Parts: sequence; structure tokens; C-alpha cells
Amino acid sequence: MKIMIFICGEGLGHTSRCLALGKELLAAGHEVKFGAYGYSKDLIEKTGYKAQEIPSEIKLVGKAGGLDLTGSIEATLKSAQLLGGPRLLKLIRDFKPDIVISDSYYLGTLAAMVLKLPVYLIINQSNMEEFFKNRGVPVRIIGKLTKKFYKEVFEKTDRIIIPDYPLPYTVCRKNLSFAPRLREKLFYSGPLVRAKYEEIDSIPLEKPHVVSLIGGFGYREPIFRRVLTTAVLDPGINYTLIAGPSLDPSKFREIPKNVQILRFVEDTYPYIKSSDAVIAPGGHSTIMEALSFGVPILSFPDEGHSEQESNATVVEEEGYGRMLSYSTPPEVVLECIREVLEDEAYRNKVERLQRLAGELDGPKAIRELLEKEIGKKTS
Repeated sequence: MKIMIFICGEGLGHTSRCLALGKELLAAGHEVKFGAYGYSKDLIEKTGYKAQEIPSEIKLVGKAGGLDLTGSIEATLKSAQLLGGPRLLKLIRDFKPDIVISDSYYLGTLAAMVLKLPVYLIINQSNMEEFFKNRGVPVRIIGKLTKKFYKEVFEKTDRIIIPDYPLPYTVCRKNLSFAPRLREKLFYSGPLVRAKYEEIDSIPLEKPHVVSLIGGFGYREPIFRRVLTTAVLDPGINYTLIAGPSLDPSKFREIPKNVQILRFVEDTYPYIKSSDAVIAPGGHSTIMEALSFGVPILSFPDEGHSEQESNATVVEEEGYGRMLSYSTPPEVVLECIREVLEDEAYRNKVERLQRLAGELDGPKAIRELLEKEIGKKTS
């Protein structure tokens, strides 16, 4: 099959899981073309694949640990490319794919629909209107229009793929809301992770060890500062902080001896596998990676980011880790770290999800689905 994969470039999670799927499809002999933008496109090319430049769709901005929704709307409108639609249509026509897979990139989804191609949409949130609640009349109106738009898109896609564990283990379940008639379209693939647990070699990290995976946005810098302050309180716990693309670690001068700060690391899996706990925002893909490797999570969701807050809430409720906030004092952060390190109940629960991720094998499950539903038609 010839498969076009469009990727939303806001947050590297979309890119990471599409790379996992692309790797599986290419290994099976299918032809794959990636469409991406920004540092999403950069990551694809650093991984060794080619990516076609596509128009950006959403711009997320914020400060001091919070998502600035009004600012994000303004930034998105300012960066909108009027000729984006025609460019995408030409790209698809030139490639002549048998199917278009869109990871939360709705402009590409609409373009494929115009060309009457099968569209498989990958999402971990369907209630995007939650972003706009309690934010004033103009923004609330945008929320209502957003809900109507997504409802129409969901009706017309061929499949909706949820890259998460099936119920009752679904981490993003609080972010999902579909009409009953759409249930037959839903496919819970399991986590889309670029590497399997048994494929990754451990690295020597001094124990106990906590790895912080903060990527993407400079407004998450307070997490770094909070963890650095926390590390001073107990030198017996070791930390590795991995900076995101827009966060320069050189600005942190006084670093405790039990902390190492690394620039953006392309392959974080050896660090995840070798750690005893992971500090992360509430992004869905990072949570899937940690759980697939059987590591408990300390989640700092972006303030005002309802999707991340919901993911972190499930992590807390299910005992996969703890949900913290940017205002959590260092002394409390330390106690939460000690709790997930010392209480075996956390480790037992996440190790169950590690086994389940291996059994589900998300990339393989989606490949087999496509071969069954689309492959027969093309042959």
C-alpha cells in the first residue's frame, strides 16, 4: 500500500507515535510518505526519514507553566497559510496514496476527504471544546464551533484510532466523548511506542534514579527549577533532567551533585527503562512511553490544559503515579517521589501495563488493521 501520514507538529508526541507506526509499515514493505512541519519535521529527518513540509495548523503558546489559550488562537490565526489547502491537495494527488492517516492534523484530513480517499484519524482527545470552557464569551463561541466541526469530521472519517490501552486501562478516557453510532469506528490500538521494552538496553544510572522528560515549551521551565530545588533536599535520590527543544540547560548554573542536565535527547528510551520514576507533563505520548516501559509517573500537567490535566488525573486515580502542579512545594514533590519509589503497589501496576503493551503491540495492530481493511481493496 501507499500510505500518507500527516502529523500535527504541536508537541513531539504526535511525531513519536507516527514514527512508530511508519517504522512498522515500512518494515512490512509498504510505501510511506510523512507530512509534517516545524520541529516535528526536524525530528522525522533526524530519525532518517524524509518528510514533506506541510502548513502548520495550531500554535500553542504560554508562560509560567500555563497554556495561554487566547494567545494560542491569535498565534494560530497569524501563522495561517491561505494556500495551505491547495498545497495539501497537490501533495496528495502527486503521491496517489491508497490511504491517508492523520494524527490530529485536520487540514490533511479534510484534504483527503475532498479527494474521496480513506481517512484514518489518530487522536487521544475528542472533546476539544473543553479547552474553551469558562474563558469568556468570544472564546466560548469558538468552542461551540470547534465541537460542531469535530463532530462532522468524526462522522466522515473511515476509522478513529485511539493510541491507548483499551478500556478499562485507557489513560485518555476522560478526554474521549463520541456519539454511540461512532463506536464501531473506534479502534483502541494500544500504545504507539517507537521501541519495544526488550529491544532497549539499560544504561548505568545511579540508583534510585528519577528521569525528567520535559520537552517542547519554554514555559515548562518551572518544572526544572522545582526539581532542582527538590534534589537538594535529599542527595540520596539521583536525577537526570532532559531539556526540550526550546529550553537551554546552560541557564541553570548551580546544579546539585545528584543531578545531571542533558540537552534534548533524541532517544530517551534507555533513560526511561533504566529509571525508577519519570517526571513528565501530562502529555499523552510521554505517559504511554513510561507505562509501556513499566515506570511510574510524577505528572506536572500544564495549567489550563484540560487534556493534560485529565491524563494526569487518571494516572493519579489508577495508581500509576502522582499528579502534581507547578505550585506543589519542593518538600511535597520529594515526598511524592519517595512514595512512588518505596511503595511497590505503583511498580506492580505499571509493570502490568508494560506486559499489556507488549501483548497489544500497537504499531503491529494498526498495520494489520490497514492490511485487512485497505490492503484487500488495493490488491
